Amino acid sequence: MIDMRAAEPAKFRIGSVKYLNAVPLTRGIEEEVFFATPAQLAELLRRDELDAALVSLTEVLFHDRYDILDGVAVASLGEVYSVLLAHCVPLEKITEVFCDPASLTSVNLLKVLLAERGLKPEFKPLPDYASAPERDAVLLIGDPAIDFQRATHVHDIFDLGTAWYELTNLPFVFAVWALRRGINNKELRRELVQAKNFGLDTLDYLIETREEYDEDFRRDYLGWHVHYHLAMDEKRGIAKFVELLRKHGLGPVYEPKFIS
Repeated sequence: MIDMRAAEPAKFRIGSVKYLNAVPLTRGIEEEVFFATPAQLAELLRRDELDAALVSLTEVLFHDRYDILDGVAVASLGEVYSVLLAHCVPLEKITEVFCDPASLTSVNLLKVLLAERGLKPEFKPLPDYASAPERDAVLLIGDPAIDFQRATHVHDIFDLGTAWYELTNLPFVFAVWALRRGINNKELRRELVQAKNFGLDTLDYLIETREEYDEDFRRDYLGWHVHYHLAMDEKRGIAKFVELLRKHGLGPVYEPKFIS
């Protein structure tokens, strides 16, 4: 008998990133998800080609056309490990930063963190990952950042999660589920929450069976460096980020709208 369900179109168009830290949030719905970089997902959302995407927080803060799915995020409380500025010269002597082109939130977070220190270097796109070790200052995110840290390098590491916590004593939210407004997405919201719950319920299985890096690293990274809840402390972190973005003229910045 032919399974006709395989021919049915997906009810919703969902996008997510390919990074290891997003794996628990698409548990059980992987075949429904389109995978791309944060910047690519943001562009698809703007063209209304996705109904929901796991995107950088600033995509939602800089564009007043999305709701944030409450209760779900990619966040850190302290060292995140996969969002970093690698630098060969002291921070105060950096004149230019080459930025991972996939990044959105991390660029603005770094601008805020440096501006709070009175530093305003020039930000330029990184031509390719292979050239990262040659740069005096390079911002990397996701798996490329992990790869860089785990490889031999001569750079100092400025972990953005650590720097944010030291500045604010709050968690930082790097990514959220952005939902396109104007559509009936109650079922979609329920599906995304269920995927997160399934991912966290089976996190040990994911840690044991994924192939990225080694199991000890996966356990440390997914079990400690990142977390997936979006509660009061995370919302306070978002509010502080909004405040500092506005303070340093990075905007316009809109108030986030949460929907459960």
